[in-house]
Amino acid sequence: MLDVARARFASDGFAATTMRLVAADAGVDVSMVMQFFRSKDELFAAVMNIPGSALEKLSTVFEGADDQLGERVVRAFLQAWDGAPEESEPLMAMLRGAIVNEQARHQLRDYIESRLLTGASQRLGPDAGIRGGVALSMLVGLITGRQIIGVPILAAADRETLVAIAAPAIQHALVPTHGFIQK
Repeated sequence: MLDVARARFASDGFAATTMRLVAADAGVDVSMVMQFFRSKDELFAAVMNIPGSALEKLSTVFEGADDQLGERVVRAFLQAWDGAPEESEPLMAMLRGAIVNEQARHQLRDYIESRLLTGASQRLGPDAGIRGGVALSMLVGLITGRQIIGVPILAAADRETLVAIAAPAIQHALVPTHGFIQK
């Protein structure tokens, strides 16, 4: 099932891949796929070797009051991408792969965008996509500078300092304070 799912995610991306399609490709009933992987997120995590605990951190950030959203998002992102090696190493491998490989870039982009938009669309209004995209770009930039490029000041900074500095910017990007963006 994992090989079939890996091929399906690679060809169709995260958003277009369904448990039913994976089951059909594997020649099994969808209930069998659901028995091993309770959700598409868990299936993707298994394919990409991402621990469920990392997914859990990222999936709960939109729970709670809006006035703390920026802090929760930054803290969860740093805990997942910059935390325990068993969580952060698979995510960093995906990010490194996405920098040099078109298919890996598509998979990572599709996955992160769908996770972000799932939580954000319900909370952030009609311009959730652009707000989420801006926040995501800032966070990926922070991780890239800290972990991949190794900017000394970022690499040496403790997590709480980074949360304190980045959270207000992420808060401003995610939570509308003066209405929605007008087109």
